[in-house]
Amino acid sequence: MIGPAWPHRVTRAHPWLLDVVPATLVSLVSLVPLVFGLEPDGREPSGVDAVAAVVAFALLLVRRRAPAAVLGLTLLSAIVFVAVGANRPGVLVATAMIAVYTVARTAGRRLAIAVAATAAVTQFAISAAAMGSPASPENFAVLAWTGMIAAIGGTVRTWRDYLAATEERVTRAEASKELEAQRRVAEERLRIARELHDVIAHHIALINVQAGIASHLLRTDPDQADVVLGQMRESGRTVLDELSSVLYVLRQPGDEGQPTEPVPDLSRLGQLLDALTAAGLRIHHRRSGTPRPLPTATDLAAYRIIQEGLTNAQKHGTGGTHLLIDYRPAALHIQIRNPMRIHPPAAPLGTGHGLTGMRERAHAVGGSLHAGPQPDGTYGLDARLPAPEAEIAG
Repeated sequence: MIGPAWPHRVTRAHPWLLDVVPATLVSLVSLVPLVFGLEPDGREPSGVDAVAAVVAFALLLVRRRAPAAVLGLTLLSAIVFVAVGANRPGVLVATAMIAVYTVARTAGRRLAIAVAATAAVTQFAISAAAMGSPASPENFAVLAWTGMIAAIGGTVRTWRDYLAATEERVTRAEASKELEAQRRVAEERLRIARELHDVIAHHIALINVQAGIASHLLRTDPDQADVVLGQMRESGRTVLDELSSVLYVLRQPGDEGQPTEPVPDLSRLGQLLDALTAAGLRIHHRRSGTPRPLPTATDLAAYRIIQEGLTNAQKHGTGGTHLLIDYRPAALHIQIRNPMRIHPPAAPLGTGHGLTGMRERAHAVGGSLHAGPQPDGTYGLDARLPAPEAEIAG
């Protein structure tokens, strides 16, 4: 915005002022000669000048609503005044110039040029008729003034279009920033939810199994029941520790003293298998290939996929579970197989979020994961995580 802000606020609140003020000013200026009894060119004013002032006032009141029509009526009025033998009223010249400016400011470029050219030629003809000679300097002055006023109107239109386009770009940029922020928040919420599920679901499932075993052993073997209860306490402490690590993800930037990201990896696989074995799951673990350092994201994804896959095997399967970790030259392959229950429970166990989370983890590191019933009657999970031998963890 150029210039003081208060005129813009006033005209936005009272847009009719843009019509009334110019119409009043032009009419009052044209009536000054009637008061003093003398025109600037030395002739005496007449009633024709008063009529022209009234016509100009009426036309200028509607010039923003129909600028081209107002321009046409103004030029037609000037032709009528000249045709009846009266001098060309200066107030109609001013009205025509204002109308030309309004058309150039509001209409399209081509229409504005056409209207301005037509108005200039008409004004030239009216002036030549009034002056009695087409070679009069005043005729060419009318042409020049009309062209200059049209150019000013076109410049204002171009400037306003530029400002509108700039404001639109700024608005779109702000909207894009807001959408990007919402997307990032959604991704962060999904990541935290996935991490919470992986941490809590596994240990809660263990605690649930251990609680059932302890309840059964309390009457028959109290000493063994006490061992199982100790394992439950250990599982509870583990889930609290990992939950604390996950919650630190929500700490504000700049917080110090605690890690901001839990990073379990395959180095903790032994602890995971021991905990599941203690809960009653028989695991046949086999490793193929030469173990090597993995990228941090791949290491974390592998651990979580194995954790969730074995937890699902414990909840939904029966019998022993086979786990294969295969270090291949370009990727890490994870395979889990467990017998399926012959009579599955009527109510589904779980929400399916675990399988979705495993797929998302695999896709996040550029890998893939497939899970489902196998032809041999087992349930299988196969994951492939890219891990070229040349890569280094981290």
